[in-house]
Amino acid sequence: MFDNRTTNPLSAVTQWGHARVASLRRSIDELDRLSLLLAVGQITLVVCSFAGFLLQSLWTPLFVVLFLAVSGLGWVYRQALTAKVVTFLMTVSALVTLGLIAVFLVLESIPAFRTAGLELINPFGENVWSSSQGSYSLIPMLWGTILTTIVAIAVAGPLGIAGALFISEIAPGWLRDIVKPAVEILAGIPSIVYGFIGFTIVNPYVTDRLSVSPGAMFAIGVVIGFMALPTVVSVAEDALAAVPNAMKDGSLAVGATDWQTIGSVTLPAAFSGVSAAVLLGIGRAMGETMAATVMISHSRRLPEPTGYNVFDSTETLTTFIASSYGHVTPGGTFWSALFAAGVLLMVIVTGLGIVSQLVEMRMRRTLGGNQ
Repeated sequence: MFDNRTTNPLSAVTQWGHARVASLRRSIDELDRLSLLLAVGQITLVVCSFAGFLLQSLWTPLFVVLFLAVSGLGWVYRQALTAKVVTFLMTVSALVTLGLIAVFLVLESIPAFRTAGLELINPFGENVWSSSQGSYSLIPMLWGTILTTIVAIAVAGPLGIAGALFISEIAPGWLRDIVKPAVEILAGIPSIVYGFIGFTIVNPYVTDRLSVSPGAMFAIGVVIGFMALPTVVSVAEDALAAVPNAMKDGSLAVGATDWQTIGSVTLPAAFSGVSAAVLLGIGRAMGETMAATVMISHSRRLPEPTGYNVFDSTETLTTFIASSYGHVTPGGTFWSALFAAGVLLMVIVTGLGIVSQLVEMRMRRTLGGNQ
């Protein structure tokens, strides 16, 4: 008699195949388990590190080291998965951090609102800041921020759009390759440098020639406008460059000149993007601190003789925070009012950012043919 296992090769091959499939399935299961363990381990360690940091725990460095070790192990064995998990955790961490900052500002500002009430931001109240008399109003600082921003955008808006048009539509290729990086480099100049130039050159010139108060909002707005100029130029140039060439070629084909094409086709098509650039420039001007702090006179009152006098000096929200920090006792109403100013500034700048994003989304829909 013969053994069937030795006389039936097909059966032997089938059994071997089943064994290999089962082994492969076990390997896949093991791979899934390892991937799951790595992902869960990274997420858990990040949460522990974040919680330990907030609680000021001594275990925080250990959690961080373990996270780095698990991430390194995952990079060796599951590189794609590790990259996805790490980038996801970085995004979530950034959002959570911003959220915690916002919550912290709001919580710290509550005592000021309890003490001063809506008079803190009421434009129809006394509008006087005098901590010695218990009068707290952020309206002079808010109004100073608005006036300096108007002057700044009056400088950065036209010059920025003109610069973007020149770079995108007029300048030859070799000059564009020089001018565009140079404009972007201007954005990297520290704000204190602009402030020093404004304090030593612009302030004395404006004071002597126009016979106005030192630290006039006009001079500060001009300096801040030049600081916001690279942002407006860069974003507006990207919007102009995004206009399809087919639209420009069609205009030229029917006999329009280059300038007519720019005015009738390119600018209207990129209007949303250019508007977003101006809004970002406004946000940049509103958030400027050091240059304005160096130049301004820090008088916490409304401009005189009228509130619209940009040649008088007052205070802005950012300079109010910067000049007061370190000279105020923590925990008092003055201290809380600084956080209230931060909340007010955060709301304004965040709103401008949201509006700019909505405008940019509209531009993309328009250029894509979806009205």
